[in-house]
Amino acid sequence: MDVLNRITSLAQFGASWVLWLLILLSVVAVAVAIERAVLFLSSRDDIVRLRDDLRKLLGRGDSGAARRKLEESPSFEARVAAAGLNADGVASAEERILGETELVRLTMEKNLALLGTLGNNAPFIGLLGTVIGIVRAFRELEHSSGQVSAGLMAEIGEALVATAIGLMVALPAVAFFNLYQRVIRARLAQAGALSHEVLAFRKAEPVASAAE
Repeated sequence: MDVLNRITSLAQFGASWVLWLLILLSVVAVAVAIERAVLFLSSRDDIVRLRDDLRKLLGRGDSGAARRKLEESPSFEARVAAAGLNADGVASAEERILGETELVRLTMEKNLALLGTLGNNAPFIGLLGTVIGIVRAFRELEHSSGQVSAGLMAEIGEALVATAIGLMVALPAVAFFNLYQRVIRARLAQAGALSHEVLAFRKAEPVASAAE
């Protein structure tokens, strides 16, 4: 019973600290979402055109121009393909492409775990504030001898606000997390398309050498 009283006594601090915590977490989530958006936008390129140009250059056997073309691109896709073009041999190219793909994935996924975690747990943080508010409301009801008072309504209102803010923080966090995960999957698929152009060229090299 003493433990219960000690835990219940924590409600005296109110749910305000929960609200401030949610506001702080929402600021962090917005910062992460903006930072990731800047990264994805600044690393964009016309991959269809880049793939066509790469195919033409490699078709002519001009690997030097193809390499410069990839290095001029700001995209992660070009970075993956360039890793295969700079390798010695087909097996080495495949391994370098796989390694660069994992590094690119880690770069694009940086800090996204925070958005996912916040999206999953912000409603529970808001629920904690609601529970605290309800406990305080019952105490206010006890002190007022069962009469509905302004203090009681204020405690209930604070409890409901905590839940609402928790949901308001969680929903955008989940939306951005899902959006960026979809962007990452698409970018990695495009990187794979470019890499296959490079691997097709590298695998044709021995054949071309033998024909000569």
